[in-house]
Amino acid sequence: MSAAAAARPGAGPPDSPRRQGTAGEPQFAVHPGKVTRRKVWFLLGAPSDQSGSVNDPRTHEEQGLRWNEKWVYVEDREVVRVVLWNRYDFLGAFRVRRDGSLEPEPLPG
Repeated sequence: MSAAAAARPGAGPPDSPRRQGTAGEPQFAVHPGKVTRRKVWFLLGAPSDQSGSVNDPRTHEEQGLRWNEKWVYVEDREVVRVVLWNRYDFLGAFRVRRDGSLEPEPLPG
């Protein structure tokens, strides 16, 4: 989903449906132990922009990882985080340092 589509009212995270747990916390219905696109969207919010697509066969290399979709998070007009995907497989979340280098970042929660 593009950043523009994500900004539309009612737009939600991609992938499988989410159901509410008994205490109101989200329960990730399909792959509870797997890092899914839906889970990352829930934890980090909608990306500000993206590069590539889950269905794009072209791949790129960054941090020694081959990816075909990159979610970009911008704060105060600076890129602060990227999330790399290869199809539906989560490759990692990275903090962008001031010098432009990337540092692996654990997901919150």
